[in-house]
Amino acid sequence: MGVAALFLAGAGTGLLAGGTTCAAVQLGLLTGAVSCGCEAPGEGAAGTESAHREVRAGLVRPVAAFLAAKLVSHTLLGALLGLAGGALQPGPRLRGAILAAAALMLAVFALDLLGFRPARRLVRRREAEECRLPRSGRPAALGAATVLLPCGLTLSAELLAVSSGSALGGAAVMAGFVLGTAPLFGLVGVTVGRSLAAVRGRLTAVLAVGLLAVAGWTLVAGLRLGGWFPDGGAAAAASDAARFVSTDASGTQIVTVWALDRGYRPSALSARAGVRTVLVVKTAGTRGHTRAFTIPSLGRDVILPETGETRIDLGAPGPGRMRFVCASGHFPGAVTFR
Repeated sequence: MGVAALFLAGAGTGLLAGGTTCAAVQLGLLTGAVSCGCEAPGEGAAGTESAHREVRAGLVRPVAAFLAAKLVSHTLLGALLGLAGGALQPGPRLRGAILAAAALMLAVFALDLLGFRPARRLVRRREAEECRLPRSGRPAALGAATVLLPCGLTLSAELLAVSSGSALGGAAVMAGFVLGTAPLFGLVGVTVGRSLAAVRGRLTAVLAVGLLAVAGWTLVAGLRLGGWFPDGGAAAAASDAARFVSTDASGTQIVTVWALDRGYRPSALSARAGVRTVLVVKTAGTRGHTRAFTIPSLGRDVILPETGETRIDLGAPGPGRMRFVCASGHFPGAVTFR
């Protein structure tokens, strides 16, 4: 496949579907990036055209910086993947730590709005100067950090970059993918920023609660992705064990899980410990985040086909709980080995 075709393949994926899935995974980082441009017009200038132009410009700058840094970081990753292959893909625990850090940052913003003094000291120090700088570093840093938080379709694009076998081809795939997602990301970023500006100073408590909700959602996703979230776990039904856990002629234990658009079924299973086990993940027209299947304890991401089955050799697991989750950290499950 030529460079132009690779670019178009990446752009088509991003434009048609990648924007929605990536925006869901990276909403925390995007919200943090636009928070610096969300000041409402001052009382004396409220309602004037120049004041509203200033607000719009203050929103566009951080969104543009976020997207430009995202484009650069993903293009560089694509080039490296084209040269060196998938070994450069950051593991699930690193991505989970980045998501958790983004969640904590959003929580600080929310506490600042509620008047919590330690948070206010962190956020408001030189805030006026930083938020008016066209090249403020925070949006760019957050945009670059998105390279560590790929959604399922980003992982698919990265797999295509690996298969290109060249730096130029890999860079073309990832650049096209990011440019394809840019229109939706830009719209989401400006919309979030305008919403923050509209309610700041009027419905501050509502804004703070909204940010805390996003922070909590992002934190749970990060902890699940890293394998640190204490799911508690639903008990595996005996009927599920009979239907989805079997032993083949060679004595290998086969554990079967279906990846659906909105989760994994069954999401809780029990199996025997100490025997060779293969996890079989099946799909049938699946298009959601669940196609990027992650086992945090193994540091392993697997891209599932839309329809088919994927076999993952687990060796002979010891007693314990092996968690799995989609690569965005939203849909968890587990196999308990006894």
